[in-house]
Amino acid sequence: MPGTFEPLPGGGAAVALDDVEISIIRSLAVQLLELIGPGPAEDASGDPLAELFAEGPSEPPADPVLRRLFPDAYSDPEQPASPRDAEEQRAYSAEFRRYTENDLRAGKRDNALAVVRSLDALASASAGEGGAVLKLSVEESRQWLGALNDLRLAIGSRLEITEDEDTDLLYRLPDDDPRKPMVMAYLWLGGLQETLVGTLMP
Repeated sequence: MPGTFEPLPGGGAAVALDDVEISIIRSLAVQLLELIGPGPAEDASGDPLAELFAEGPSEPPADPVLRRLFPDAYSDPEQPASPRDAEEQRAYSAEFRRYTENDLRAGKRDNALAVVRSLDALASASAGEGGAVLKLSVEESRQWLGALNDLRLAIGSRLEITEDEDTDLLYRLPDDDPRKPMVMAYLWLGGLQETLVGTLMP
């Protein structure tokens, strides 16, 4: 089981992680939480429904990683639009973002928090043993899957890795390349993500 998720009887998944792996994933998840940021503050009136109906931003984030995590809904960089169509797409994207981004951020925040909490529980249960087997329920597996996907998008964006990047080239980076540690993390998380998907398949 080392390094790969395997299905648990009755649903869920398990993976063996050592202390270094636990530390790496937790650190990346915390950085993702810091990047996504806190949720919108509750309305000063104390009305809990105020946050539910709070409008989000209408402009795309300035940070390229956040733009990758929260892309425009109505634009396709692969198919350039006419100036008129581009203006229409921007308007539709702004409207969509205003009413959905807060919820999207909350979902990504919840997924990353679930990763941090499950790793913290694992670390306390296995203190001094050098690692342990992480066991996830089906719901926790889905949260982990979302967080792993977001982590890979974030790392890939920082490294300017495209979706059709030849992974063989990434494996062949020289050891003195400053990108090597993050590339290896990107590839490792991809393996975890792929095997976790396999456990959720019927």
